[in-house]
Amino acid sequence: MVILGAGLMGRLLALALARQGHRVEVHEAGPADASGSAARAAAAMLAPLAESAVTEPTVVRMGQHSLSRWPQLIAQLAQPVFFQQNGTLIVWHRQDEPEADRLKKHLDRTAAQLPALPPAQVLNAQTLAHTEPALAGRFSHGYFLPGEGQLDNRQLLQALLGELAGVGVTLHWHSQRAPGEFEPGRPGQPDWLIDCRGMGAQPQWGQLRGVRGEVARLHAPEVTLLRPLRLMHPRYPIYIAPKPDHVFVVGATEIESEDRSPASVRSTLELLSAAYSVHSGFAEARLLEISTQLRPTLPDNLPAVRWLGPRSLQINGLYRHGFLIAPAMLDVTLQLLADGSSTWARDFDLSVQEPAALAH
Repeated sequence: MVILGAGLMGRLLALALARQGHRVEVHEAGPADASGSAARAAAAMLAPLAESAVTEPTVVRMGQHSLSRWPQLIAQLAQPVFFQQNGTLIVWHRQDEPEADRLKKHLDRTAAQLPALPPAQVLNAQTLAHTEPALAGRFSHGYFLPGEGQLDNRQLLQALLGELAGVGVTLHWHSQRAPGEFEPGRPGQPDWLIDCRGMGAQPQWGQLRGVRGEVARLHAPEVTLLRPLRLMHPRYPIYIAPKPDHVFVVGATEIESEDRSPASVRSTLELLSAAYSVHSGFAEARLLEISTQLRPTLPDNLPAVRWLGPRSLQINGLYRHGFLIAPAMLDVTLQLLADGSSTWARDFDLSVQEPAALAH
């Protein structure tokens, strides 16, 4: 089997297929550290109810499935990977209360449509302080979304890389290949081809576009948060995801642009000032990194799998939901490879496109 792309999906698939006994080769246009991948810049929050505010039930259902799958996948890795399932906290400043009210109505509608999702809990100042002691006295209200989680994306990517070497996967770095260079199933060719290149697949999947994201990584020894936090704002809802050793991933911007240049002064100031408004301890934080990356996105902002031929698959369009839905996409793909169809895809209402239906 040949897999194109060694981001999150490429690594998960290569490992799963190698463990099934397949000979797997991976071609990646970038280096082994995944610096060219959207997965390296992500916050890796696993928050299906919180994300329902900006996506469709397909992604929410996939997120529910993936929340139960991530602990199983991580347990199979030799290297430790930070995983947490302490829920999500949503807070807002007084002037943004109308935005919070609108969000609560949306969350309630989602919970009614998907009863398996734990509903959002309303917190007052006292219960908020008990839930997140570092924010005691800073906010008078909040919403708590139980059961949601997060993981450390960079630890996971590194652990997957180590595992791939251990199971004999052949890795080709700085190897930019395209599906048209292979004829799967023919003599001397791989049995299967799976394209997981994200934005690298844009020449072959013309509907793909990049949505720019900008993320700050901070070291803030004076701040302790027990779970990911989202700050409501009418223009740029911010998230703060606490990682091990007082490292925080802070992000907000989502720009319809394929510009890969460094972050602007304005976006950086907005990120950092919003973080400071949540907790004054961020004033003494050290800025470790400001990263920008393009999220591969299809016109409906939903993921898709499409057949290029009887032995060729493309997986793309994970947008801002890569870590949230990757295990679900993995399970769908493994079923497609084994059976030619997927009950999981039907359950999720995930688009699986046949060759005759392709739009170029």
